[in-house]
Amino acid sequence: MKAAYYNNFKSPIQIKSVPIPDVPPKGALIEVRASGICRSDWWGWQGFDSDIQLPHVPGHEFAGVVAALGPEVTNWKEGERVTAPFVCGCGGCHECKIGHPQVCTHQTQPGFTHWGSFSEYVVVHEADFNLVALPEHISYVTAASLGCRFGTAYHALTAQAKLETGQSVAILGCGGVGLSAVMIGAALGANVIAVDINQTKLDLATRLGATQTINLHEKEYSIEELHTINGDPVDITIDALGKEELINFGLNSLRPRGKHIQIGLMEKELPRIAMDKVISKELEVIGSHGVAAAKYPEMFNLISSGACDPAKLVTGVVSLEEGLGIIENMGTAPPIGVAVIDMSL
Repeated sequence: MKAAYYNNFKSPIQIKSVPIPDVPPKGALIEVRASGICRSDWWGWQGFDSDIQLPHVPGHEFAGVVAALGPEVTNWKEGERVTAPFVCGCGGCHECKIGHPQVCTHQTQPGFTHWGSFSEYVVVHEADFNLVALPEHISYVTAASLGCRFGTAYHALTAQAKLETGQSVAILGCGGVGLSAVMIGAALGANVIAVDINQTKLDLATRLGATQTINLHEKEYSIEELHTINGDPVDITIDALGKEELINFGLNSLRPRGKHIQIGLMEKELPRIAMDKVISKELEVIGSHGVAAAKYPEMFNLISSGACDPAKLVTGVVSLEEGLGIIENMGTAPPIGVAVIDMSL
C-alpha cells in the first residue's frame, strides 16, 4: 500500500510502498478515504511520543470503509462506512467498562501505538468496541476531523467542563481543536471568547460563533486584563495549544471555583502554573484526552440538528503527497482551520 513513512524522528517523511498491515483476530482493516492532519502527528514525528516505534506511518484521524475483518469480529461487515476515535479502548479494563475508554489503560492509537492512517489502509483494534458507523450525510472528509480535534473538544466541553448554557468560556489557541471548541461552545449556548496571536484565526473563530476575540499580539496584557475586557471573570478556560503563558493567562482569568481544561500537549518541561490562584480561588484544573466511541451519536445529533457544521472547519483538502509538507511545517506554520488528506486525490 502507499503510505507516508519515516525512518527516524525529524527525518524527511516520504511516500513509500509498504506492506498492508495484518488484521488482528478482533480487529478491522479500514480502507482510508480521508485523514485529518493534526498537530499531534507533528508531535509524534518530533519524537515526543514514547509509543512510536520506528519506522513509522503517522495519522490518527480518519474515515473509510471496512476492507477486512478478524474472525472474532461480529458487529461489522465489509464495505460499511466507518470512523473511529483516535484513542481505541481495549473494551475489558475498568475504565472501558465504566464508559471512559479515552483513558483505557491498554489503549491503542493508530498513528502512535501502530501504523496510522496516512496510508491506504489502517488497522483498528477491538473493532466491535471502537468502530463507529458513519451516517451517509457526513462525508469522509468531514468525518476525518472528528476523531481527534472535534471529538476532543466535544469531550472537553461536555464531560470535563460540564458546560452549561449561558456560561462564559475562553478558548486559548485557535488551531483545529480550539476552533472546534469555539463552534461547539457556541452551539451549546455559551459566551465564547477566542484567544490567539493570529488575526486570521480569530476572524474564523468569529464566523464559527465566538462572541469576542482577543489578539495577544496586539498589546501586552496584564494578569487581570481579560476581566476588564470581558467585564467579568470567565467560568471556564480551555488551553488548546499547550503553552505555559496561555495556561497562566487562563488561570488568572477564571472566576472563583472556575475550571481550567487542559487539552494542549506540552512540548518540553512541565509548566510552572499559578498554583497560588488554584488554591486561593479553589480552581479546578482538569485534563481532557480524546472522546469515547459511544459519544459519537451525540456528536452526530449535534451536527444533524444544524447546531454544528464541522465541514466549516475544513479549510484545505489535499493529496497524501501534498500533506507531507503540511505535517513537517505544523510546528511553525500550521494551517488555518483543519487540513484533510483525501486519498482519492
